[in-house]
Amino acid sequence: MAGAIASRMSFSSLKRKQPKTFTVRIVTMDAEMEFNCEVLDHDVSKEEPVTFHFLAKFYPENAEEELVQEITQHLFFLQVKKQILDEKIYCPPEASVLLASYAVQAKYGDYDPSVHKRGFLAQEELLPKRVINLYQMTPEMWEERITAWYAEHRGRARDEAEMEYLKIAQDLEMYGVNYFAIRNKKGTELLLGVDALGLHIYEPENRLTPKISFPWNEIRNISYSDKEFTIKPLDKKIDVFKFNSLKLRVNKLILQLCIGNHDLFMRRRKADSLEVQQMKAQAREEKARKQMERQRLAREKQMREEAERTRDELERRLLQMKEEATMANEALMRSEETADLLAEKAQITEEEAKLLAQKAAEAEQEMQRIKATAIRTEEEKRLMEQKVLEAEVLALKMAEESERRAKEADQLKQDLQEAREAERRAKQKLLEITTKPTYPPLNPIPAPLPPDIPSFNLIGDSLSFDFKDTDMKRLSMEIEKEKVEYMEKSKHLQEQLNELKTEIEALKLKERETALDILHNENSDRGGTSSKHNTIKKPQAQGRRPICI
Repeated sequence: MAGAIASRMSFSSLKRKQPKTFTVRIVTMDAEMEFNCEVLDHDVSKEEPVTFHFLAKFYPENAEEELVQEITQHLFFLQVKKQILDEKIYCPPEASVLLASYAVQAKYGDYDPSVHKRGFLAQEELLPKRVINLYQMTPEMWEERITAWYAEHRGRARDEAEMEYLKIAQDLEMYGVNYFAIRNKKGTELLLGVDALGLHIYEPENRLTPKISFPWNEIRNISYSDKEFTIKPLDKKIDVFKFNSLKLRVNKLILQLCIGNHDLFMRRRKADSLEVQQMKAQAREEKARKQMERQRLAREKQMREEAERTRDELERRLLQMKEEATMANEALMRSEETADLLAEKAQITEEEAKLLAQKAAEAEQEMQRIKATAIRTEEEKRLMEQKVLEAEVLALKMAEESERRAKEADQLKQDLQEAREAERRAKQKLLEITTKPTYPPLNPIPAPLPPDIPSFNLIGDSLSFDFKDTDMKRLSMEIEKEKVEYMEKSKHLQEQLNELKTEIEALKLKERETALDILHNENSDRGGTSSKHNTIKKPQAQGRRPICI
């Protein structure tokens, strides 16, 4: 399949007296078709307004290889997602959680804890109702498990997340299968499944495991007569399989699906046409351009974040230097005040010392005068001696006090010198802070981009881009590397699915299991050997007839 059509049209009024027609134009990898359809040719509802759903009729075998254009991939993703949510395609619970995480990545982009807070998925329809009802789990518990996987998809663009969704969905047993009710020659009711790989016969209650399959390359002819449908295998030793449908119109639809799927099956196994090769080349170039653009944007974002971090660091350092300068100024002011106080105190002490020295000199003169004018009498002599003794004691005390004051003056001079030294050091530190080189601007000019990033020239609404051979070769090597990494991630993914299945198994309500759940569990226990993919690949022994049904 090369293209998908998925859109909705609503007609506000539809009168059956005047048949309406509409034109559908389909563009695929191989051809461009345009045809007219009459509304009354289809089984439409009589209610108004009438809603038409235009969906993909043929499913690709490998979505990654066949869905070339991004819009085709997106529309097909929406179709498959709705079929899984509507339970038209059975999906195991653990796989449903993984698919939901890719759907969230496609819609919301990378996970951001500050934006995608608890409850942001409350209004989203992400899981089939069957899965929700099967477990005793609250919406918050489902959201927690979906978000855990969603956070691991960081860096994936919308188209990449949608493609990962489709790559997982295309391995589901009911993916791409159109079921029709039929009866075999014995009148047993069966189901006929038509898909991209071939025809499959199912029991009505088991749409997962076909009883027998006919690959397209082993079918020689398909035809119908009235309500009888005939499948002729390529091996003539194998019986022709015949069945009856309920309506002739169903046979026409089955034949159309068979012809279309067989044609696409054979076309996929041939070399691509020139037009398809050109489309794929354009798609690869577009993918390469987008990948390079994402890389450029990621690098610019990283450089911007680094510039912001540098700016914040410079602002922090500038603020720190301002605080240090303020503290140095305050220390300098305190030093100047202390020096002034010490100088004033030293001056006062010096004056007091001079005054004491002057009083000591006057006391000495008084003592000499008293000695010269001593009274001759004994009493006067004794009194004189006593006065002399008192004068000597007083003079000694004055001398000691003068010496103490002199020492205190010396100490004050020393403290004044230290204060002036501290003032000198504070001024020198302030001078060093103010004479440091100017810091770079707070909004630095971003560094030039690395030479390996292509340049974009935006002129008005036009966008020019030049590719280089080296870029394409490097991209090819990266794609090969991604394939190897994908194999490793697939193993890791399977382990995660098993862990989730084991984790929620204890919360399962066994009585709510559907028939498809039970069949899927049985197939898983058998290792998945009964799926349509394995059934169709089983080689039939020479001359061995198919199972009689």
